Amino acid sequence: MKTIAVCSGSFDPVTLGHLDIIKRGSQVFEKVIVGVLNNINKKPLFTVEERLEMLREATKDLPNVTVDSFDGLLIDYMRKVNAKVILRGLRAISDFEYEMQIAAMNRKLDEEIETFFIMTKNEYSFLSSSIVKEVAKYNGDVSGLVPPVVEKALKEKFSS
Repeated sequence: MKTIAVCSGSFDPVTLGHLDIIKRGSQVFEKVIVGVLNNINKKPLFTVEERLEMLREATKDLPNVTVDSFDGLLIDYMRKVNAKVILRGLRAISDFEYEMQIAAMNRKLDEEIETFFIMTKNEYSFLSSSIVKEVAKYNGDVSGLVPPVVEKALKEKFSS
């Protein structure tokens, strides 16, 4: 049986930190599905379709990575795609505390699904989508923080 991992998030927008986790996960698991959560409680900068398109462009050189979207519980999506591993990145202790709670709840919902944590590279330990959007909003340089397709999309969003 193929080991399928799901790396989920809002990816609004995808950063090089996200891509680092996805790439490294793709070296461990046979298939990685990047699951873009359509969270109705958030007001994203980019539509789900825009985020999917940017992620597909950014991961096009990773043959065992696919990009999809979902709403509702991650566990329900995991069952739908027959995945057994949740792939998550950790930047700091504060991430660990939050992620541990989520992993415990997911384990309670389905004992067969494991959460696999990868520590981010030091160069991305400060990086978040929120910080990237804030910098881009005020015409700051986000190159080196996001893939070129995202840099272009941010410039377009904030120039209008």
